Amino acid sequence: MAGRGKKLALNTITSLGLQVVSVICGFILPRLILESFGSDVNGLVNSITQFLGVITLLDLGVGAVVQSALYKPLAENDTDTISKIYVSANKFFRRLAEILLVYVVLLMIFYPMLVNKSFGHMYTALLIAAICISSFAQYYFGIVNSLLLNADQRGYIQYTAQIITLILNTIACYVVIKLGASIQIVKLTTSLIFLLRPFFLVLYVKKHYAINRKITYTEEPIKQKWNGMAQHFAAYVLGGTDNIVLTLFSTLASVSIYSVYYLVISGVFMIITSLANGFSSYFGDLYAKREKEKLEKDFSMFEWLIHSFSVVVFGCTSVLILSFVEIYTLGIDDANYIQPIFSIVLVAAYFMRSLRMPYNFIILAAGHYKQTQSNYIIAMILNIVISIATVKLWGLIGVAIGTFVAMAYQTIWMAIYNYKKLIFTSMKRFYKLMCVDTLILILGYFISRNIHLISLNYGCWIIQAIIVFFIWFVLTMAINFVFFRKNLICTKDILIRKVCKK
Repeated sequence: MAGRGKKLALNTITSLGLQVVSVICGFILPRLILESFGSDVNGLVNSITQFLGVITLLDLGVGAVVQSALYKPLAENDTDTISKIYVSANKFFRRLAEILLVYVVLLMIFYPMLVNKSFGHMYTALLIAAICISSFAQYYFGIVNSLLLNADQRGYIQYTAQIITLILNTIACYVVIKLGASIQIVKLTTSLIFLLRPFFLVLYVKKHYAINRKITYTEEPIKQKWNGMAQHFAAYVLGGTDNIVLTLFSTLASVSIYSVYYLVISGVFMIITSLANGFSSYFGDLYAKREKEKLEKDFSMFEWLIHSFSVVVFGCTSVLILSFVEIYTLGIDDANYIQPIFSIVLVAAYFMRSLRMPYNFIILAAGHYKQTQSNYIIAMILNIVISIATVKLWGLIGVAIGTFVAMAYQTIWMAIYNYKKLIFTSMKRFYKLMCVDTLILILGYFISRNIHLISLNYGCWIIQAIIVFFIWFVLTMAINFVFFRKNLICTKDILIRKVCKK
């Protein structure tokens, strides 16, 4: 048990560190690209990245299924089963890497015809080639090793490797941009540095795991291999439809505007994800060992923490995002980056996505892929249909509405499924959480929205952010003290014990 707790702490700390570094590096590089190459090139880079992301659809959610399949044999130290799952998954992802190469060639031929004609065919094709290298390496060398480490609660190994490569990449790209290199050279630099991580994971797994890579099997070791398809389709669609719809039905400038707001919101979402990531394998371990009572108790606490933390973080984001974007894009006047309604709708969408995290973790821990397919398919259709139907009429706001409706539907559906099929407790707790969330969001927004910047710089923005955070934090604690007093007291007692122990 102590080992499990220590791994959870290590995974949480390194995952949070990774997301903080990702957010910082994620703000530095796009700003450099905007300054040096303009909004259209920034939009082109984000659009190509999203189109290359389509290849992840072809893994059919097998990654999540592989990780779920590994929980039990790892808990039982069943080396043969681990080896069979590893070998089967490796074969699948190597085939996927070969498909990726074919897809990239087709993209290099046809994608340049879709975008702004001011970019030459060769200019865009070479940019695609430069960006795709790291994607190929991930599927050919690294992804199965990452899944194995995550399932074994050793995600901290790959998180640390990723932190190092992100820092190296930011420094290297800064240097080549300042030397006047082309955008193709900048993205090639990124791809080559990102090759280091999968090679390191290969060496680590070879040294620390007794994987029999020559093992044979008659029966497919990865059960429900194809039932992760709907889940994975939905994950891609929810995260990727907006950019593709804007590329096809709007302008590259719109893609660039979207990417700047997404940079902020995804950074916020990633920080929450980093704090929660370790719980995925933690719940998987509890479920595999059938510790039902502890699973239900820890889930209840985790659910409340995610709701409370998401309200504070996304509440602050709803108030602060416009002033941040205004400072971030200062001096860039080739597109209108100040989009208040769009920002609120997109923040609401990712707030709903954050709330679904505890329910999704339990579904993954239980391996209920087939049983939850319909929810993912409907969410995917909602996002595509609404985004395409509204993009011409409302532009950026239209695609954000599509994302919000899909994410809200999926979160509510998953919560109902968890309570009825996996946790077996009353839905009253979920309804109470949602009502408390709504109350805090309404009060917090109207109290803090009139706190404005004194001057347009990062120093003043930090002061504004501290004041806004203080308001949201105090309000959230006060309202939770009324409605969830036991949870607050329990959290306080845990923190005091941890501090005293140290």
